[in-house]
Amino acid sequence: MFIETEGTPNPATLKFLPGRDVMGMSTADFSSAVSAVRSPLATGLFTLTGVTRVFFGGDFITVTKNDEISWQALKPQVLGVIMDHFVAGLPVMDGGDVDLDEEDVDEADREVVDQIKELLDTRVRPAVAGDGGDIVFRGYRDGVVRLHMQGACSGCPSSSATLKHGIENMLKHYVPEVISVEQVGF
Repeated sequence: MFIETEGTPNPATLKFLPGRDVMGMSTADFSSAVSAVRSPLATGLFTLTGVTRVFFGGDFITVTKNDEISWQALKPQVLGVIMDHFVAGLPVMDGGDVDLDEEDVDEADREVVDQIKELLDTRVRPAVAGDGGDIVFRGYRDGVVRLHMQGACSGCPSSSATLKHGIENMLKHYVPEVISVEQVGF
């Protein structure tokens, strides 16, 4: 099994491409070993010293580390955990689909929300996935779009600029009802 690696705009995060499906059309973001309890793969990665976040995309895994360990030391360990997991035929997630949090949306705004989601799905998420992350729609009220950044995007030094200057400007251009974009946690 050959696993490719790519850098991301976040220097603390590397993207690992195992050459096979990881989450399909879903994503999963784990900010701690406790949150990773439903994933044998994420749990295995969190056993490595220095791992602070794990994100699963359709066909990739991003791992974020702390400043106390170098990628030179950690990368071979991450590759080993990923390879061992897939060679053993273990599931990425236990117990079915990933739970989706409720969206904060006024039903009167459903048409605007559908436009926002379409733009995010077709123009934003593919580019962000290329950098090892994802952006998830969390709500829209009174002209404010709330988005959650995951994977390499979470904690990336350029994520605020991407959110405000890139995504906000694009949404305002195509959806005049949008006033601003905010980053939110879970």
